[in-house]
Amino acid sequence: MLQNKKALFPLLFSLGFAAAFSAPASAAVIASIKPLGFIASAIADGVTPVEVLLPDGASEHDYALRPSDVKRLQSADLVVWIGPDMEAFISKTASAFPAEKNLEIAQLPAVKPLLITGAEEQDEHHEEDEAHHDAAHEHHDHGQYNMHLWMSPEIARQSAVAIHEKLLELMPQRKDKLDANLQQFEADLAKSDTQIAHQLAPLKGKGYFVFHDAYSYFEKHYGLTPLGHFTVNPEIQPGAQRLHQIRTQLVEQKATCVFAEPQFRPAVIDAVARGTQVRKGTLDPLGMGISLAKDSYVKFLSQLSSQYESCLKGA
Repeated sequence: MLQNKKALFPLLFSLGFAAAFSAPASAAVIASIKPLGFIASAIADGVTPVEVLLPDGASEHDYALRPSDVKRLQSADLVVWIGPDMEAFISKTASAFPAEKNLEIAQLPAVKPLLITGAEEQDEHHEEDEAHHDAAHEHHDHGQYNMHLWMSPEIARQSAVAIHEKLLELMPQRKDKLDANLQQFEADLAKSDTQIAHQLAPLKGKGYFVFHDAYSYFEKHYGLTPLGHFTVNPEIQPGAQRLHQIRTQLVEQKATCVFAEPQFRPAVIDAVARGTQVRKGTLDPLGMGISLAKDSYVKFLSQLSSQYESCLKGA
């Protein structure tokens, strides 16, 4: 009998060891990019873990899924992403998702009327300038609409409502907590929105250039005055005609600032700004230094507004 027990211990140990490593070590909610993770974290706080697929420092424009990423997506209970025009790297995997685990923000009925077009008049020269690029680059562009949806406080609120609904379907027993989390998020967002509007109001009318066309929702919401962007797709450097156009405006002192990004610090910004009075700043469209927490989206908006203010206001 004792001998049988001794034989049983290694078996139980090996079974336990195998189980520990075969269990999916993934979050219940996976967000494609960090700002969506911020919103999901507010709603899922104290209910279920949230992870972000895109690593800090990577760009959603050119990321390629690793096999471990595919496994994480497949084992998640809910995947939150913008849509194929933004995260092309998820599209193939997401096509196999059941509807209950696939939350595509751009397709939400409440979000569609809030979309703004990605084409602006000032892009005409830019697109002529870039005409020599082959069609292989074209899939990186965001199609008819600007897909940087997380920059809109109102779309963020609608996204939170949709995440709340999905998690409620998955975990109806946690309704009270999920309801409280959504209510808190909406209250914090409204308070932050008022504060940021007050902070940025004195900056209206101050012209600037951003590196790429990522901020339109934020700028429109708070009434800022962008003169344009260097490029629509940060993987493609702006052409000579576009740079000449921007340089002319900088020399004529029509712009107060030019903004780079942590993910993209192209030499063209330094070159174009050289010899002018224009200040250089940095805008972080993905909130790289912010950790996932229930208040992280509000922190993200606040950080972005301070980045605008520090450069546009000056010393």
